[in-house]
Amino acid sequence: MVSIIIAILVFGIIIIVHEFGHFIAAKKSGVKVNEFAIGMGPKILSKQYGETKYSLRLLPIGGYCSMEGEDSSSEDDRAFCKKSVLKRIIIVIAGAFMNLVLGFILIVVMTSITDVYASTTISWFEENASSESCGLQVGDRVVEINGSHIFTDTDFAYQLQSDKDGVFDMTVIRDGEKKNLKDIKFSIDENENDSGQMTSSLHIDFKVEPIERGYKSIASQSWRRSVSYARLIWVSLGDLITGQYKINDLSGPVGIVSAISDVVSNETTETGINWHDLLQNLLSMAALISINVGIFNLLPLPALDGGRLVFLIVEGIRRKPISPEKEGIVHFAGLALLMLLMLYVTFNDIIKLIN
Repeated sequence: MVSIIIAILVFGIIIIVHEFGHFIAAKKSGVKVNEFAIGMGPKILSKQYGETKYSLRLLPIGGYCSMEGEDSSSEDDRAFCKKSVLKRIIIVIAGAFMNLVLGFILIVVMTSITDVYASTTISWFEENASSESCGLQVGDRVVEINGSHIFTDTDFAYQLQSDKDGVFDMTVIRDGEKKNLKDIKFSIDENENDSGQMTSSLHIDFKVEPIERGYKSIASQSWRRSVSYARLIWVSLGDLITGQYKINDLSGPVGIVSAISDVVSNETTETGINWHDLLQNLLSMAALISINVGIFNLLPLPALDGGRLVFLIVEGIRRKPISPEKEGIVHFAGLALLMLLMLYVTFNDIIKLIN
């Protein structure tokens, strides 16, 4: 139960930060905010403060900042539709921007409480290591694998583990010079999983150098990991579009809460909770989710912030506003499709939990 509460709190904070971005940008731009809601569906609590109603709703799967004249025409001088294109763009992207900032802050905190970081510089090989015989050397700093830049050890591991044949083209920095290495091969381990099926995994036959914690390394690692997380999300979206991942692999709020709950459970033993490791893992996952929410909301799809941004850019180019009613219809249709997708993903998440 405690793990579920922690998971909902983490997800709730990410939602609040996103909607607060829209809220504060709207207020600073002189836009009237009718309602600031956390959650969706029926209201649990609501309170009117000044011109804005603040609501807590039943379903912890999102939230919204309802502005005057956002999806319809309005004669109010403080309506969203009455403001300049630049101000509306700032309001629209503020939520995603706040999520990206939150993600970076969480990564800085996570990095600050980590004693040692893994680098991408090779320090040791197993005896008769396949990768060493193919050209890798101790001291090589891996900066690229199969054309993909390597920012952190997470990128390193992702690129190695997502490959199928165990053969890679790598670019390394050796003695200050960049070298391109072709056909670096790794052996494949065959293992039996819990259900008795044989699975294969790449055998990593080397270790990497540690990086000691310090002000410079905290700053560097935080920035690199933020970029790494953002790129990982884009790569995953691309894999989804190309069919490498299927729609059943998607997770919604239920799946995310379940994953966070698993992190809490994994760090809980009979002797208590490993708070240090739990905090690190929670910060890492929360940062990834927050950056994910920020990037996803900027996709140019109706009902998302990115969809609204497209309309504003078009308006700025043609110097003529698009009918709020027509734009509202597009966003309503997009929201309906998005809700259908969310229902489908949520249903799959529940089935996964049952199984």
